[in-house]
Amino acid sequence: MPDVMTATTATTRPASLAAACLVSLAGLLAFGFEQRPVAYAVLAVAVALGLVVDRALGKDLALIAAGLVVMSLVPITTDVSNAHMVTMGTAMVLAVAIPYAVSRWVYGDHAVRFPVRTGERWTRLEKGYLVAVPLLGYVLLPVYMIGTGVYENWPAVSDPEGIARLFLGTNVLGIWDELFFICTVFTLLRRHLPMWQANLLQAVLFTSFLFDLGFHAWGPVIIYAFALVQGYIFQLTRSLTYVVCVHLLFDFVLFLVLVHAHNRSWIDVFVY
Repeated sequence: MPDVMTATTATTRPASLAAACLVSLAGLLAFGFEQRPVAYAVLAVAVALGLVVDRALGKDLALIAAGLVVMSLVPITTDVSNAHMVTMGTAMVLAVAIPYAVSRWVYGDHAVRFPVRTGERWTRLEKGYLVAVPLLGYVLLPVYMIGTGVYENWPAVSDPEGIARLFLGTNVLGIWDELFFICTVFTLLRRHLPMWQANLLQAVLFTSFLFDLGFHAWGPVIIYAFALVQGYIFQLTRSLTYVVCVHLLFDFVLFLVLVHAHNRSWIDVFVY
């Protein structure tokens, strides 16, 4: 079976890179600046250019564009009400399912995959990183979330149901981030671009989406670095399971910080 994460050409055509860059620009416009109509126009140009340069590239960019458009049609907020969770959750499922289904059953190349069981044992370094991630979150997230006041972009929950909803929302979103931005966007871009270019571009989309969600102030710096590391780790491990574990460990600390920020007397384990 061919490695779907290996670029199809030894050198990248400037026009191919330009088309991929336009897709990331569209994501930035749609989520970072909330300019949806302009973003749709840029996506159309990107896909058209991709088709002209390389039909396979255009088809893969169309899959990414489909996911971005689906997500742009719903409010991207941290609301944990039933109505919003169903609306945003449905969009998240479609944004992942459409590229997967089309690549497998329409294109027939099954480029989008979600490798849960790879058969490879995690190395000591990989296990050590799983310990380091929550420690890093413990040091960094309280300073960022509370110091900037960004935590107020999340609902103030204090009842068991609200806390459970917040926990569910942060975890589901974390898993989706890896399914879409890493397993879908990064993988599809990686078929046509060198790893570093594909990673830089997926990280733009990753960061733009989470900025729209509420990670403002200097949050994009953290998220962009995190997205780059996640793409690099996935390239090395080819394991969705591992990158999801990393993400959920970081998000668990995020969840605790949010509860702490809104209920200061409850959790007294953070120094900020």
